[in-house]
Amino acid sequence: MYSKNSDPSLSQREYAELGQAKPLGTSTPSYYSCPPGDTSFLQKQNAGSCLCFALDLATKALQMALYVSPGFTRAADAHLRLALMFKARRHWGAAAVHFRRAKLAPHQDATFTRLEMSFHAAHLLEARGLKKAARDAYQRLLKEPQLSSSLKADVCRQLGWLYHRCASLDEPAARARAAIWCLQRAVAAEPDSGAGLYLLGRCFAAQGKVHDAFIAYRNSVEKSEGNADTWCSIGVLYQQQNQPMDALQAYICAVQLDKGHSAAWTNLGSLYESCQMPRDAFACYNNGGSAATASNTALRQRLAFLRAHLAHAPMPSVTGKRRPLPSIEEAWNLPISAEMSSRAPKSAPPPYPGKRSGSTSGTGTGSEDTPALTPHQLQTLQHLQRNSHNLSPHQQAMMQQLLSQYRQSQAARARAVTKSDTSASSGDNAESLAEDLLKKFADTQSDVKKEAATPDSANSSSEAVLGGRQAVVKLEPLKTDPLKPLTFNITMNAKQILDACKDNAGPASSWSVLGDGCGPPDPPSVPPPRLSPEQLAPPAPFVYVESKRDAFSPQLQDFCLKHPIAVVRGLTAALKLDLGLFSTKTLVEAWPDHAVEVRTQLMQSADENWDPSGRRRVWACASHRSHTTVRKYAQYQAGSFQDSLREERERGVAPHHTGGTLSDSDGRESGSGPVKRRRGARMLRFGTNVDLSDERKWRPQLTELQKLPAFARVASAANMLSHVGHVILGMNTVQLYMKVPGSRTPGHQENNNFCSININIGPGDCEWFGVPDAYWGGVKELCDRHGLSYLHGSWWPDPEELRAHGVPVYRFTQRPGDLVWVNAGCVHWVQATGWCNNIAWNVGPLTARQYALALERYEWNKVQNFKSIVPMVHLTWNLARNIRVSDPRLHRAMRTCLMQTLRAAAGTLNAVRSRGVPIRFHGRARGEASHYCGACEREVWHALLVREHEKRHVVHCLACARRASPTLQGFLCLEEHHMEELAQVYDAFNLHRPAPPPLHTPALVSTPD
Repeated sequence: MYSKNSDPSLSQREYAELGQAKPLGTSTPSYYSCPPGDTSFLQKQNAGSCLCFALDLATKALQMALYVSPGFTRAADAHLRLALMFKARRHWGAAAVHFRRAKLAPHQDATFTRLEMSFHAAHLLEARGLKKAARDAYQRLLKEPQLSSSLKADVCRQLGWLYHRCASLDEPAARARAAIWCLQRAVAAEPDSGAGLYLLGRCFAAQGKVHDAFIAYRNSVEKSEGNADTWCSIGVLYQQQNQPMDALQAYICAVQLDKGHSAAWTNLGSLYESCQMPRDAFACYNNGGSAATASNTALRQRLAFLRAHLAHAPMPSVTGKRRPLPSIEEAWNLPISAEMSSRAPKSAPPPYPGKRSGSTSGTGTGSEDTPALTPHQLQTLQHLQRNSHNLSPHQQAMMQQLLSQYRQSQAARARAVTKSDTSASSGDNAESLAEDLLKKFADTQSDVKKEAATPDSANSSSEAVLGGRQAVVKLEPLKTDPLKPLTFNITMNAKQILDACKDNAGPASSWSVLGDGCGPPDPPSVPPPRLSPEQLAPPAPFVYVESKRDAFSPQLQDFCLKHPIAVVRGLTAALKLDLGLFSTKTLVEAWPDHAVEVRTQLMQSADENWDPSGRRRVWACASHRSHTTVRKYAQYQAGSFQDSLREERERGVAPHHTGGTLSDSDGRESGSGPVKRRRGARMLRFGTNVDLSDERKWRPQLTELQKLPAFARVASAANMLSHVGHVILGMNTVQLYMKVPGSRTPGHQENNNFCSININIGPGDCEWFGVPDAYWGGVKELCDRHGLSYLHGSWWPDPEELRAHGVPVYRFTQRPGDLVWVNAGCVHWVQATGWCNNIAWNVGPLTARQYALALERYEWNKVQNFKSIVPMVHLTWNLARNIRVSDPRLHRAMRTCLMQTLRAAAGTLNAVRSRGVPIRFHGRARGEASHYCGACEREVWHALLVREHEKRHVVHCLACARRASPTLQGFLCLEEHHMEELAQVYDAFNLHRPAPPPLHTPALVSTPD
C-alpha cells in the first residue's frame, strides 16, 4: 500500500524551484561531485544529517517536478541535478539514468551544454571504477572542436590524474608521460587555475622530479593559496628532503585551512615521531580522526602503542632539553616564512589528547570563560615544571591548577574557532567540479524565478549566464476552457468522454492512471502497532502437497494468495515433474554455448554482509558482471564442488553433497572477528539470468512446466502477464540460475510488484528471507539510511536491524523440489547454501490487490524515474478485451485506468492536430513490443510521436515532444488503434455478474486420474 500525501496542486515550476533551493541552501557544495583527481572524496563520512536531509528534500522535489511534467522547461537541469545528487550518494545506477536523460532532453535553455554533461557522465564512469571507459570518454571529448577552454582544462585534469593513479591503463612510463602531458595541457588551457598545477606537482613528485614539483606547487599556491591539499603535498616534499621545520610549517598551513585533513595530520604525526616527540605525534594521529585509521592497520597499531605508553607518562617540561621541533601548540602560533604567509588567519590548535577533563570537555564549570594565563602565571608554571622533582605538595597542587587552567583556556579557544568555522573561509576551491557546478546553479537561480514574470529580462539574463545560447523557450499550454469544469467519471460512456475531450481534455498532469486528482504514491511508514519479538520473526508458511488432487485444488491457490511468501513442498513430486531437464548436465548436452550472465561476489554467511575490508557490517552488496557460456560455467560449478570435497577430505570431515560450505552456525558462532573472516573470504561466480524463452531450444523444458496448476504456469488465461501480448524476459518467460554456495540474489521487489514462482532444481538448498509488502517502506527507510538506492542499488539487509526497526522478517530453507511463491510486493533476498540450479518467472493473478499494487508501482516508478518494464496501460486494454471481471474493486480500478488513458489519447491527438502534425495509422503487429519515450522512458500508448534522431527514429511522449519543439515541428504522429475500436472496448468493459448457482445441485463424485 502507498500513502498519497503528495500535493497534486503544486505545479512543475514550484517543485523545480523547491528542488533547486534545497541543495543550494547548504554550505557543502563539494558533495555534488568529486574534485579533480580525488574520487574517494565521495566516501567522506562527515556529510552530516542536515545535508542528507536537504538532499532528500531536493531529490523528492525534482522528482515530483518531472512526475508532474516530464518535459517541463527545466527538465534537462532537473535531471542533471538529480544525477549529481545521486552520484554524491554513490547511487551509480540512478545517476547514470539521469545523466542519460539529461543528455536526451532538449538543451536550448539548459544551464549546461551537451559537452559539459558528457564530461560529468564520463566522470561518473570514473567514480564507478570503470577506468578504461572513463578514459575513452575523456579522449572523445578532447576531440570535440567546440570544447571550451575551461571544459578542456577540466577534461585534461581528470584524464591526467586518471593516468597517474590507474595502473591498468598502460605501462608505468607511458602513463607518467601521458599524465604530465594532459596536466600541462590543462594548465595551458586555464592558466589562472591552481588545481592543474597542484596535480602536476603531485605527478612530478611521484617521478622524483623534486625541483619541478616545488615549482608547480609554488605556482599553485600563488593561484589558490587556500588549498590544504597543496600545503600537505609541499610538506611531504620538505619531509622527504629532510627539512623538518619547513615540513612542519607546511603541514600546519594545511590543517589550519582544513582541520579535518586526515592526511596532513597523519603526516604531521609521522614527522613528530621521526623527531622523537611521541606526545605530539599521538596528538596529531588522534586529530586525524577515524578517516585516517579506517584503512590503515599500521596506524591503528601505532596509536594503540602510543596510548599505552603515554597514559602514565609525565607532562613534558616547558623548558628543558632542546627539542628538534616546536610542539604542536607552539607550532600553531609560530610566525612563518614569507613564502607561507599568504594564508587564512591562524586559530588555536586542537589540544593534546590524554587527560581531557579540563582540555576538551565542554561540561566543566566555567570552561567557556576560562581566562588565558597571564605572563606571570606562565613564568610560574615554567619554573614549577623545571623543578617538578623538588616540589612540595602545595607547589605540586599549584602546578596542576595552572596546567588545568592552561588546557581549559586552549580548549575554549579551539571551541570558539570551531563555532566560527561555518562563517570562515575554507579556501579558494573554485577549480573543483563541485564549486563550478554550484556557481552555475546559483547564477541561474534568479533567472528561473524571474522567467514567468519578466520574459525580456529573463532572456537577456539567460544569454549572459549561458554564454549566448538560445533564450528560454516558453511552452504553449494545451487548449483548455477554464469556464467548463472537468467532470470525468467511470460511469460515462466512450462517446461522452471523447466529446468532453474535444473541448477540454484537461492538463496532462490530470491523466494519472490512478485517477484524476490522485497525487503520486509515497512509500508507506511502518504500520502500527509495534510487533512483539515473536511476530517480528514469524515462521514461514509451509504447505505440503501429497497428491495431484491437492496440487489442483483451489485451496492451494487461496493459501498462496493469503500469505506474503509461502513454500509449497511436494508439488513437483506429486505432479511428477522431471526436474532433471533443468540440471546442469542436461543444459550442457542441449545448448552448451548458450549465454550466461555471471555475477562475481564475495562468499559470506547468509545473515551477514561485510564491506570489502571485512571490518564493518554494511548493506551494500557489491558484485561485478561478466558473461560466459553454459559449458564454461558448468565446468566452474563442477570444479567448485570437487574442490570442496577435496578440502573436506583433507580436514577429515564427511562431505555434504547438498549443503554448502556456509551455514547458519558458521555465521553465528564465528568468534574470530572480521579480520579472520576477511582473510578466509573467497570470491565466487553466480550464473544468473539464463534465458529459456526460445521454444525451439527449450521445448522439452517448457512443456514439462505445463504440468503445473494454472495459477503457477508461465502462460495461462488466469495470468495477467500472459495478456501482455509480447515477451518480457524473465517475467512471462522462464529464467534459470546456476549457483554455487554463497550465490546471492540481493534484496528487491519484483518488477511492478507482480508475484513470482521459484523452483529449486537441486541438489543443494537455498536460504530465503522475506518481508511483507506492507513493510516495504520501512525497508526503503533503512536503505536510505545506509546511503543506498532502493530501486537502483544492490543491498543485502541485516535481519536484526530490520526487526529493530519494527519490520518482520521471514526466514526459511528451500529444498530441492520446493516451490516458493512470492506474493505481490513482498521484499525478498536469497542465498544458495549448496550447489543448485533454480528456475523462476512471474505471474499476475487476476485479483484487485495484484492490479492495484502493480498500477501504484507503475506510478511510483515515474516519480523515481525508473522504467516500468510491464506496460500497464497496454496490459489493461488487452485485459479489457480478453477477460470478464466480476470483482467490483478490480473492475473499478481497471475502468479508471481505461478512462484516464482514453482521455490522454484524445488530448494528445487534439494537441497534435492543433499544430498541424500529420497523423498516420500504424497499428500493432503481432508480438510487437510496447513503446517507451526515448527521453523519459515512460510508456507511450496509442499516439506515438516519432522524430529522427542520430539516424534512427525515436518515440516521444507528448510532454517530451512539446519540450523538444513547442510546435512539434519535425514530428510524425503514429496511431496504434482506431478510436472507434477503443470506444467499443471501453463501452464493452462492464462488471460481469455471474448467474447465481441453482438451489439444488446434485453432488459430483470426483474420481482420481
